[in-house]
Amino acid sequence: MKQITRHQQIIDLVQQNGYVNTDDLVALFKVSPQTIRRDLNELADANKIRRHHGGATIALSSENTEYAMRKSMQLSEKGTIAQALSKHIPDGATLFIDIGTTPESVAKALTKNHKNLRIVTNNINVASILMERENFKVILAGGEVRNKDGGIVGEATLDFIKQFRLDFGILGISGIDYDGSLLDFDYHEVRVKKAIIENSRSVFLAVDHTKFGRNAMVKLGNISEVHLLITDQQPPQEITELLSEHGIPLEVLA
Repeated sequence: MKQITRHQQIIDLVQQNGYVNTDDLVALFKVSPQTIRRDLNELADANKIRRHHGGATIALSSENTEYAMRKSMQLSEKGTIAQALSKHIPDGATLFIDIGTTPESVAKALTKNHKNLRIVTNNINVASILMERENFKVILAGGEVRNKDGGIVGEATLDFIKQFRLDFGILGISGIDYDGSLLDFDYHEVRVKKAIIENSRSVFLAVDHTKFGRNAMVKLGNISEVHLLITDQQPPQEITELLSEHGIPLEVLA
């Protein structure tokens, strides 16, 4: 059985039963304990499950993985996705770039060949990346700066974002539920993301495969509100069907 198929079945078992035992998984999949422990650790790193000694439980929907860890996770995949998304941004465009490690990868991709972009962002890391290009105009939102990741949130940020109407919105997201719900962990951050969606002519969502089916406690919208989804692996069937139903282009880079 392929690892990705085994991973999905483990997630399904956790969601159905609330808990899975390592020994039971070894017997079910007929693989070594080391393989199952590696599977559980990888799923826990992606916040798909919560690791315990001897097994795993449902991942907490109230806590995100630490920024430093998220920045190093799926690094190659994020770079590939970002490069693909950057090809959809023409020179001279205006765009929002959101909080998140994948939007930061998109910012890096845009510095390679693009010219005359106008970017509004609530992400200090994105602003630092983009400011090296002399022909980019970078507008940084005001508000409260989060020490943990350089994100800017709050009422002032929300009011600032609402002043603009831009060509593209580049969103970061913590999870996409199987019913198409777009999920995140911070209520204040979600309010800013909603404003970006409402004030962008086109919304691009760039996510690696670990975000599909991932839990987070705050719903910011639905996948039907985006205009393009780019990812590194084929999404689960439920999400693929939703994209098809709403006529949303899907770009899979695997």
